[in-house]
Amino acid sequence: MTSSWTGPPVGGAETPARPTVTVASYPDYASAQRAVDYLSDNEFPVERTAIVGTDLRLVENVLGRMTVVRAGLAGAATGAWFGLFIGLLFGIFSESNWIGVILAGVLIGAVWGAVFGAIAHAMTGGRRDFTSTSSLQAAQYAVTVDAEHADAARQLLTRLNWQASGAS
Repeated sequence: MTSSWTGPPVGGAETPARPTVTVASYPDYASAQRAVDYLSDNEFPVERTAIVGTDLRLVENVLGRMTVVRAGLAGAATGAWFGLFIGLLFGIFSESNWIGVILAGVLIGAVWGAVFGAIAHAMTGGRRDFTSTSSLQAAQYAVTVDAEHADAARQLLTRLNWQASGAS
């Protein structure tokens, strides 16, 4: 049984610190989420509950090679969206040919986006020639509750584990 103190929620109102207790640990977030959902389904005061990821690591998945052409295409797509926004702003106030104003905005945005995207990538000098996505992953997820509610949470989660094991 692990015990810790929690302070006020981030960005929330000031609340006095309350002692918390780890009532269960899970290897993945979905299992911890399922446990808290079970507590909620059984009228447990889930506002006294937290899912805490431990042993965090940053995982970066490489998606592919970045070339000047790909950087230019990505820049063109971004520029086209920006051009669409600007074209819509001008098109709203245009008396005639508002569709032409919007299309011109998209085209000009795409061209400038491609130029700037290709130049920006070329200026990196070959550093970071790949695209990727990053995510934080935890090795374990602990369900914690206020100490005063720990016994009730343990009883409910024992029932959940009992049901999940196939016993009736």
